[in-house]
Amino acid sequence: MDYETKADNLDAVFDGAVPAVAVSRPVLSGGKVTDPARSAFVDGYLRRGSEVELKSFTGVTPADGGFAVPREIDEVIDSVLKSISPIRAISSVVRVGSAGYRKLVTQSGVTSGWTAETATRPETGTPTFNEIVPSFGDLYANPAATQAMLDDAAFDVEAWLADEIATEFAKAEGAAFITGNGTNRPRGFLTAPVAATHDATRPFGTLQYVPTGVAGGFAATNPQDKLVELVHAVRAPYRQGASWVMNASTLSIIRRFKTSDGAFIWQPGLTAGQPDTLMGYPVIEAEDMPDIAANSLSIAFGNFKAGYLIAERSETNILRDPYSNKPYVHFYATKRIGGALINSAAIKLMRFSLT
Repeated sequence: MDYETKADNLDAVFDGAVPAVAVSRPVLSGGKVTDPARSAFVDGYLRRGSEVELKSFTGVTPADGGFAVPREIDEVIDSVLKSISPIRAISSVVRVGSAGYRKLVTQSGVTSGWTAETATRPETGTPTFNEIVPSFGDLYANPAATQAMLDDAAFDVEAWLADEIATEFAKAEGAAFITGNGTNRPRGFLTAPVAATHDATRPFGTLQYVPTGVAGGFAATNPQDKLVELVHAVRAPYRQGASWVMNASTLSIIRRFKTSDGAFIWQPGLTAGQPDTLMGYPVIEAEDMPDIAANSLSIAFGNFKAGYLIAERSETNILRDPYSNKPYVHFYATKRIGGALINSAAIKLMRFSLT
């Protein structure tokens, strides 16, 4: 009887009475798992212009339809933007849903006081709040490809489009974050008012500069002393995570500076991926920084995470246009980006002037 009972249970398993456990097998070599939304976007919309889910890409005319780029492709664009646009890589970046973004910054903290055990407690000072409104603009690119290229299965339209958009966006936004005038584009940090006064007396939103003492150059003797002065013009809390920002021409001059014992103050990165350092702080090359000239603000130093804000809409949007310029198919890509200086105490500038 015991043998018969065990056989009955085993038959029940084969008959499906007991649910079998699904076994998850690994993907075979050469197999490829694709996201249906991503496949529909690349193969359907980009290559053939077929209808997929439409999304609005403008806040003015909802009837104008475009396609939101799938997150995988958008992240490729973002990663390339960070590698090409250096200010984005070191600044604070937030994702917004509209152009109505506001940020409150306190200029002074809550004050305190001392008193006796039984004495009255008078009211202490209240922080001063400042509202920061980033200047927004629509950044766009309009690359084109022939329909024959899109029909070619060997042509990686996804990689091509991400690279084209990233390169164009990086050039435009890299300049705007530094020198943008705030009209339909971000306001760059170099367009802020400047003064030589310290944080305690300088108005909010005004950047402090350190003069080199020479119009259009460094001092002939001990030029590195002004770099030390610039570093310590930034208060200690902001020096944590601070960076140098300058162009290649300015960096080529500073790389020759030596200490009194003959050691270079600039040090190359010892391992791959590590930035070069100047006085222990990473150096970011930004070609949109001005060359050294009389009264130029050619060097910036500070904590850009605390000092500069980049606000952007979360998705890059693309509108396919096969009609305007036959036989080319244009891909009109747009992204709404804003930028503003949020803490003028976190960033300092060096001005190549007498005073």
